[in-house]
Amino acid sequence: MAGGNIPITAAWYFFLFTLVGACCGLLVTVFQGDGEPLVASLGFSGIAFAATYCLICWLGDEFKRVGLKGRDVSKIDKRELPETMGAVCAVIYLMVMIVFIPFPFYEYFVSSTSGGGNRDVTVEMVETGRMLHRFPHNKLGEYLSALLSLQSMAILGVADDLFDIRWRHKLFLPAIAAIPMLVMYYIDFGVTNIVVPLPLQAYLGQLLNLSWGYYVYMAAIAIFCPNSINILAGINGLEVAQSIVIAVFIIINDLLYITVKGHPATDSHLFSLYFLLPFLGVSVALWIHNKYPSKVFVGDTYCYFAGMTFAVVGILGHFSKTLLLLFIPQIFNFLYSAPQLFHLVPCPRHRLPHFNARTGLMEPSRGSFMRPPKWYISLALKMLEKLGLVKLWCDDRGNILEFSNLTLINLYLVRMGPRREDKVTWGLVGIQVACAALGLFVRHKAALLLFPYDNLRLQDFEGLGLMMG
Repeated sequence: MAGGNIPITAAWYFFLFTLVGACCGLLVTVFQGDGEPLVASLGFSGIAFAATYCLICWLGDEFKRVGLKGRDVSKIDKRELPETMGAVCAVIYLMVMIVFIPFPFYEYFVSSTSGGGNRDVTVEMVETGRMLHRFPHNKLGEYLSALLSLQSMAILGVADDLFDIRWRHKLFLPAIAAIPMLVMYYIDFGVTNIVVPLPLQAYLGQLLNLSWGYYVYMAAIAIFCPNSINILAGINGLEVAQSIVIAVFIIINDLLYITVKGHPATDSHLFSLYFLLPFLGVSVALWIHNKYPSKVFVGDTYCYFAGMTFAVVGILGHFSKTLLLLFIPQIFNFLYSAPQLFHLVPCPRHRLPHFNARTGLMEPSRGSFMRPPKWYISLALKMLEKLGLVKLWCDDRGNILEFSNLTLINLYLVRMGPRREDKVTWGLVGIQVACAALGLFVRHKAALLLFPYDNLRLQDFEGLGLMMG
């Protein structure tokens, strides 16, 4: 059986037409009312979902015709499926975000200038009961710089899917894509101080200025987020499902702030919502096609595009540390994979779980030693085995011949035993949900054990602002 264009049922056509009609109604309401951008973003998100769903259905054969295809090796028939469908998501998302540009900014009006293109001199005036403020060029700059970074990452993802770029060549490219938003961070915000945990304040003071080191930290986030999703991947639905979970919990965090009346961080979290709601729309549409049994593959494009979306909202929304708390499984997977990624132990080209055609279940895949490992490598692996973190296969003399590949997916199979592919995906998604919930709890409750403020509360945010100032 070979995958191709996916038929759209009459029920789906009815649902999609109804959804698009409702979303167009929302946009009309926005034009006729006060122009609430968040409502417009919801409307565009629904339209993005419908467009993504339909285009993925219609473009399967075209993608395969130009060579964007792959075999699902975790199925008995090893069906051939269209690949790089994440590019469809990225293109639709970027188009929607471009069309959305007037909505967050249309209420601002520059009534006069000082000439020569200088728009710093403006006049506030009242017209038909509405106050027209100075146009926020800095916010538009942040928005456009974010789009530029996302476009750059989408191009890298497509190039990787086309040419299979080696890891050492593409690892640091996200940092280059992040330059536009880092420049805007420097111009618009520029804060490089961090609050020192209470136990260390006696030695370092209340604030520590990291200077240029803070920009290195943000560039590292831009590198980590896309690559971390890309290495926790390879089974039906996992890349998209983990991204949806992360997006949903960031949205929950954003809603916590915007529901606090008069909170100074409202604009930053609205900025985050404007980017994440359409992302959720295109991602859910892709997940419907990519979930078990998958009809399409997402490709590296989606992983890079999704990761950079999170980096953009975390950096320009000024909650990069909170973002990392939602990446606990990805951080663990990176640290756990590090011995193979840095070639301390053998690293196969692909570390996907092994599909046992006889049982129809996924099993841990293996890395092999061509010669007995050095004593300290052997000792470390045997310690990990005693902790239940790896499975080893040894010869009669105790020399390690093979070991389960060091990924979170294989570790799940080591701990839980062979599982059907969809059960593995749902198990890992459950871990992602639990860790994300724990991350938000730590951020807004347990963090008070180490820091004097939780900036979710208005009075604490003002206190934190005085410290930073």
